Amino acid sequence: MVSKNTYILGIESSCDDTSAAVIRNGKVLSNIVASQEIHAKYGGVVPELASRAHQQNIVPVVQQAIEQAGINKDDLNAISFTKGPGLMGSLLVGTSFAKSLAMGLNIPLIDVNHMQAHILAHFIEEENTRFPPFPFVCLTISGGHTQIVKVSNYFEFEILGETIDDAVGEAFDKSAKILGLSYPGGPLVDRYAQQGNPKAFSFTKPKVGDLDFSFSGLKTGILYFIQKKLEENPRFIQENIYDICASIQYTIVEILMDKLKNTVQKTGIKHIAIAGGVSANSEIRKRLQLAQNQWGWTTYIPKFEYTTDNAAMIAIAGYLKYLNKNYADISVKATARLKVTE
Repeated sequence: MVSKNTYILGIESSCDDTSAAVIRNGKVLSNIVASQEIHAKYGGVVPELASRAHQQNIVPVVQQAIEQAGINKDDLNAISFTKGPGLMGSLLVGTSFAKSLAMGLNIPLIDVNHMQAHILAHFIEEENTRFPPFPFVCLTISGGHTQIVKVSNYFEFEILGETIDDAVGEAFDKSAKILGLSYPGGPLVDRYAQQGNPKAFSFTKPKVGDLDFSFSGLKTGILYFIQKKLEENPRFIQENIYDICASIQYTIVEILMDKLKNTVQKTGIKHIAIAGGVSANSEIRKRLQLAQNQWGWTTYIPKFEYTTDNAAMIAIAGYLKYLNKNYADISVKATARLKVTE
């Protein structure tokens, strides 16, 4: 029998953010994230530096999460942590800490698939939150992943389509790099796009399977376009930055929406969710909201703090597994590569 209050500590360390969260019966009591500024000057995440920073951050972050939740560590019912996918060095820090804490407190250890957690963030209990009913379709979009996933229950996932090369977040960041914008570039492209004309320049959409994605050709097309324009006018980027960003963003979002339309047509499922870091993009959120009126979809858009890597999503996934008594053995290992179905 589950006690009246179930407290789960979630630990997330898959990339460059160290995060810890406490949830009680599905509600978030704390969600602390320590970001690593050091990677900006390298134009991307440096794995060795990331794992070192996790080692420095993990104790204070976990302590802060427990304190902010208004409990002490002895109140915890289980420890959930990100098993993978992610950077191996970063994952090892979180995995080792979670194991040690679970052993020290003599409570269950729960391993969580990072990609499943992004989707299950939709089940965090908040005021006025609607939970998507099963089955629903989730577009998971991040720096490392672009997938369309059919979700039949909390623990049953099926990949309907995915990228055959680069992820959508990478397409945003590489486009930003071509334009000379700082890292991470995706949010900057979004910000500049607000002031631009999305139809100013056109880029070719890749031709791949109905539910699959490809972004490498689009990135190359953007690169050649910018190089050609700079030869004609060295000030082309400065003079057109808003329109360029708006046009790039429009093309990428069009690709995503086209695939979702194909998915609804093929599956008949009209409950559509988004998850992952790129779901913070304002144009994607706007277009999904419009889809409710245009095509009769019911859409589920997570709060901003649950889109990027965070421990609240790890904690809710851990809570759902805890209710199912789906615990991990202390011999569980971090895994750099892990599919959403695993």
